[in-house]
Amino acid sequence: MSGGLSRATRRAVAIASAAVLVVATIALAQRGYDPRSTQEPYTIANVPYDGRFTFARIRFESAGGGGFRGRYDLKWDHDFPRAERNFMQILTELSDLRPYMGGGNVFALDDPELLKFPLAYLCEPGFWAPTDAEALALRNYLAKGGFIIFDDFYGPGHWHTFETAMRKVLPQGRLVLLDATHPIFDSFFRIETLEMGEDRRGAPEFWGIYEDNDPARRLIAIANFNNDLGENWEYSDTGMIPVDQSNEAYKLGINYLMYAMTH
Repeated sequence: MSGGLSRATRRAVAIASAAVLVVATIALAQRGYDPRSTQEPYTIANVPYDGRFTFARIRFESAGGGGFRGRYDLKWDHDFPRAERNFMQILTELSDLRPYMGGGNVFALDDPELLKFPLAYLCEPGFWAPTDAEALALRNYLAKGGFIIFDDFYGPGHWHTFETAMRKVLPQGRLVLLDATHPIFDSFFRIETLEMGEDRRGAPEFWGIYEDNDPARRLIAIANFNNDLGENWEYSDTGMIPVDQSNEAYKLGINYLMYAMTH
C-alpha cells in the first residue's frame, strides 16, 4: 500500500494512523470481554482464496504438550482466532485493505493451498519440529515469495528448538539480529526503537533471514523472540493489556504485512 508514497507522505499517514490505532484499540477494549478463563471454542473452516488478504496460521504437531487453560495444549493455536480477528479489525481501520474478517485460515506447512497466501504466521516455534515434508514445503513457500512470522517463544530452550527446525528448513540459512534501521520497521509505521521493555523472560529481540543470506535482498522470515504479538492482539479488547503495549504489537504486525505484500 505504501510502496509508491514518498517518505514524507508515509510519515504523515503513519502519524494519522497512530492516532486512529489508539482510538481503535480503546474501542476494542471497551467491550470489556474477558476470555482468559478458557480458550474460545473454535472450528477450522478455511475460506478459499478470493483476492482478499486472509491471515494464514500454521498448525503443527507439538513437540511438547500438557494442559493450557483447561484444555490440551496444541501450541500452534494460542490466541486463535481472536488475535486474527482483532488484528484484521485494526487493519481495516488503518488501510485500504479489506481483509477476510472471520479470523483466518489454518494450514499445515505441506498443504499446497498455503502457496496462495503471501504471509504465514507460526506461534510457539519453541515446540515446533517439522517433518521432512513440512521443512521442504516451507523452503519452497519462501522461495516462491512467501514470508513467515514466528512469534511467542522465550529463552534458550525455545531458541534451540527453533534454530534446529530452521536449519532443517534452510540448511544454509543464517539468522541475523535486526535493528530498528531495517526497512521492515519503516514499511508503514516508523518504529524508532525495538527496546520494548524486559520482563522476567528476557528483552524482546527480532531475528530475520534474508533470501540467499543477502542483506540486499528481501527478508523472508522474522522471529519475535522473547515476545508475543499474538497475545497482545488477542487481549487488546479486554483491558488487561496496556494500550501502548497493544499499539506497538499492532504496529509491528501491520509493518510485517506491508513489507511482505510489497517485497
